[in-house]
Amino acid sequence: MQVQDDKPYDEINITPMLDLAYVLLVIFILMCTATVQGLKASLPRGSNAPAKKQKENKIQSIQVDAQNKIWLNREAVTLPQLEARLAQAKVENPKVQVVVKGESVSRYASVVEVLNVIGKLEIAQVGLATITR
Repeated sequence: MQVQDDKPYDEINITPMLDLAYVLLVIFILMCTATVQGLKASLPRGSNAPAKKQKENKIQSIQVDAQNKIWLNREAVTLPQLEARLAQAKVENPKVQVVVKGESVSRYASVVEVLNVIGKLEIAQVGLATITR
């Protein structure tokens, strides 16, 4: 049995590299031609009439302060008044948004009473915020 020489390789096999280059070239061609095509759509024409002014979506802010007083948009209210005003706001805008701010020293029960009123009126968009001192 004859032993091979310890000479370095004279050539590098580039076949796997060429295979990879061809695959990448094919993928590139397919992706470029796929993105050039588009959908044809018949879009409606705009009118010259003035745009209707959309009703402003005012967020109702409810705050329960340290003395457990309830404030609606910076105006002191009782629980029944709060319910009536929120019901009116929901009639005007069914997607009314409410933010409840409870101070850290206020009674937890006061905040829960406010949340019960909101739940009773089925207001879905409610945010909770805290005021710390």
